[in-house]
Amino acid sequence: MASDTELPNIRVGRDAEREDAERDGEVEYEHTVEYLNYEVLTERGWGLEDEDLFEKAADADLDEEDHGTFGVRKNRYVLDAAEDQDHEWPFECRAASCANCSAILYEGEISMDMDLILTDEEVDERGILLTCQAVPTTDEVRIVYNAMHLEYLQDRVIGVREV
Repeated sequence: MASDTELPNIRVGRDAEREDAERDGEVEYEHTVEYLNYEVLTERGWGLEDEDLFEKAADADLDEEDHGTFGVRKNRYVLDAAEDQDHEWPFECRAASCANCSAILYEGEISMDMDLILTDEEVDERGILLTCQAVPTTDEVRIVYNAMHLEYLQDRVIGVREV
């Protein structure tokens, strides 16, 4: 005998939690990431050492692709949070084995679950992070994403994915 009852839509894991929270209007972000595209620095003649770099970006009226902010839920990777909000940032492996998703930590703190490709100097002194493995640990974080274009990372970039 056929039933008119529909089976429930089954979802699991973080994606199910996100979908439910978004549907119910209950998304709570624990962290805010302000981002700037590394390519803008070279186009505008700005440098990573500029103390007012993000203020310049705010005043420059850049496209959302190049500068903006987004929220990050607890324990969510920066790359995943960016994608949750329709940003198309570069990546390749998602396993800490390439520099395609690399960014520069400008302000705030993050932790990386894994890092198989960066040197201690790059992480500790230059502030390089892998967005596929980076979780913010302070309320606000400022990063310069798309850092795969840095000359010293070129030998660890794996082909460029078209996004």
